[in-house]
Amino acid sequence: MTDAQETAADTSLRTTGGAPPDDVAPAPIPLLEPREGIPPVVATDDALAKVIAAFAAATGPVAVDAERASGYRYGQRAYLVQLRREGAGSTLIDPVGCPDLSGLGEALSGTEWILHAATQDLPCLREIGMIPSSLFDTELAGRLAGFPRVGLGAMVENVLGYALEKGHSAVDWSTRPLPDPWLRYAALDVELLIDLRDALEKELDRQGKLEWAREEFEAIASAPPAPPRQDPWRRTSGMHKVRRRRQMAVVRELWNVRDQVARRRDVSPGKVLGDGAIVEAALALPVNVQALTALPGFGHRMGRRQLEQWQTAVDRAKALPDNELPQPGAQLAGPPPPRAWADKDPAAAARLSAARAAVSELAERLNMPQENLITPDTVRRVCWEPPKNLTPSAVEDLLAGYGARRWQIEQVAPLLVRALAAQA
Repeated sequence: MTDAQETAADTSLRTTGGAPPDDVAPAPIPLLEPREGIPPVVATDDALAKVIAAFAAATGPVAVDAERASGYRYGQRAYLVQLRREGAGSTLIDPVGCPDLSGLGEALSGTEWILHAATQDLPCLREIGMIPSSLFDTELAGRLAGFPRVGLGAMVENVLGYALEKGHSAVDWSTRPLPDPWLRYAALDVELLIDLRDALEKELDRQGKLEWAREEFEAIASAPPAPPRQDPWRRTSGMHKVRRRRQMAVVRELWNVRDQVARRRDVSPGKVLGDGAIVEAALALPVNVQALTALPGFGHRMGRRQLEQWQTAVDRAKALPDNELPQPGAQLAGPPPPRAWADKDPAAAARLSAARAAVSELAERLNMPQENLITPDTVRRVCWEPPKNLTPSAVEDLLAGYGARRWQIEQVAPLLVRALAAQA
């Protein structure tokens, strides 16, 4: 770590201005207003063509945001896309009316995209043809710079001195037409994103962390889409209560039926049947619809046809031969849970304790969350199976194999070598 990094790490980040004297009320934080008013929603091919031309002719990075209807609709598709660029202003695009934005994505090829919490929005943007070649993530930048609160509202307030409106983040963005207050809220999400990016770049540069951030952004931009989850039914909330294979089969059958219904109706699966109801049915193994109705989650509000549908799924699971029942959860690749290390491998437990302490101390000095310095899973893997020849290059190669970035390796590898050697 350089002297500049040590100095920056020891200096806590300040919000705009110092604390006022006790007898002076703090000045109210101004509420941000759209500079050009609420942009019209683009929902036709002709209007989209004009937007593409305007943003292609504009200059500088582009601020991008997307709104989903999580908890209301099936899947994570985008229901509104917001963009802003110098020379083009802000625009709001309706992906329902304009489902293919690949032309816009191509027009912005080679342009830096600014997103807040990029990994949340990139999957839904990718679905409609918008894939950045380079990006700047203002949330991740805030984490690396040591801000304790990295939500967009908190960052805009602390860094730029403006308050963002609250209250519409969890609304049903599939609603049509979208109310003006919602559109205003959406437009403001990109209003100051470019300004925030510029301020954070300066702060990261001041702390000696700008190149670190660029490596992180490059990793996000170049990451392939996540593969489909294996056995997603195993992630049912409350699944830890389900021990027997027959009960697991009930969870699987109910989950699959629920998913089919939710997909067909385009609603959130939780609105079709709650996870808690699925687990209750699996534990009880009801013998008929009457017994099912008595369980939590299958009340009088549910129609007879629906109840029969769920009971049929339960009966189907109960009738499966033993060789078709799901096996207990497959052992995850990698080390066991740390709580089991002391019994399974006391030496590995000692290595992990030493490594965690060293990483924690460094993260505190660098003024950033430990998980951004190096993922806990990577530390566990290195400590569970350290290289046979405990050399700096061997540890560096191991970290790189687990996906650590160059800057992370430079910072963490020396600590891990010392921690592993001390417990050898």
